[in-house]
Amino acid sequence: MTPQTQSLAEQNKAQLAPLRAAMYDFSHMGVRAALTAISSPDAVFHACHPFGDLHGAEAFYDTLYGPLFGAVPDLERRDYIVTAGPTVEGANWVGCAGSYMGRFTAPWLDIPPTGHLMHMRFHEFYRFEGGQLVEMHCLWDLPEVMMQAKAWPLSSSLGREWHVPGPATQDGLVTSPYDDTTSRASCDLVMQALTFMKKYPAQGGPEVMEMPRFWHPKFNWYGPAGIGSARGIKGFRDWHQIPFITAMPDRGLYPDETSAHFFAEGPFVAVTGWPNMAQTISHSGWLGIAPANTKITLRSLDFWRVEAGKIRENWVLVDLLHVYDQIGIDTFARMREFNKSRAGFDPDTGRAL
Repeated sequence: MTPQTQSLAEQNKAQLAPLRAAMYDFSHMGVRAALTAISSPDAVFHACHPFGDLHGAEAFYDTLYGPLFGAVPDLERRDYIVTAGPTVEGANWVGCAGSYMGRFTAPWLDIPPTGHLMHMRFHEFYRFEGGQLVEMHCLWDLPEVMMQAKAWPLSSSLGREWHVPGPATQDGLVTSPYDDTTSRASCDLVMQALTFMKKYPAQGGPEVMEMPRFWHPKFNWYGPAGIGSARGIKGFRDWHQIPFITAMPDRGLYPDETSAHFFAEGPFVAVTGWPNMAQTISHSGWLGIAPANTKITLRSLDFWRVEAGKIRENWVLVDLLHVYDQIGIDTFARMREFNKSRAGFDPDTGRAL
């Protein structure tokens, strides 16, 4: 890796910094201007369900940030991971994880306001070319907001629901010069761990994953709302992996239909793909979903932190609402059924008045 490539990670984080700063003290003019300033005119924004794919900074702002700011007028963004680096294919990404927060005072997506502090996790990945943003992958944990409004319409989480923390080491906002050797070692470890995990169940029982070899005995897995978080190998397997693989044992068998862009910076590893998984819900056991015998794709945007040669923390967001949409479940329609008795919502449709 050349010095020029190494410096691109720092340059791209610097390009993104004014937008992140504008979102800390959010204003319509400030955020719109900052987003437009860094974006290529033909930038593509891939956003979670129900927003879809959007073209250009204005469309993205008007569809996501503008309405959210209308519902949360003191909106604030807090990042706990900002990391960057090149992929093996030569693309340059910046990955951010954190929460949007503020007082939820007006309906948003027909989610009823609570009047209280709202927090919503995000994983956002930005691809830069020539100093401009050309592509973005954006997952917002909308189920987390529904749960806070007591309007989550589907099955309960198996894992722990809570306000997911940042890195235990408090160093997720990476500011040190890009270290190629450490970054490469971190990325190799995570990719090797995932390769071994995909051996199960086709090549044997849990032992073929060799999880103790790659994962710290006290690792935390921070899943999306609707799945929840888990602690250690047993917690991870009980509350996520076993139900997930039981329902979709063909996971990992369709690599030509997915993409995965891995990059690392120091101990932090990130991956994005749109989608990066494809598999069939052929059995029951995951999220309370009956066997739909439907092939689905998943968008999972992840971060890992490596400590002493093992994975100590893993932040995961999955576009669960997109999963439900693919099997014919309109999550928002069901949520509106809850809203019919709430003040400020239409008693017939459950939509905000």
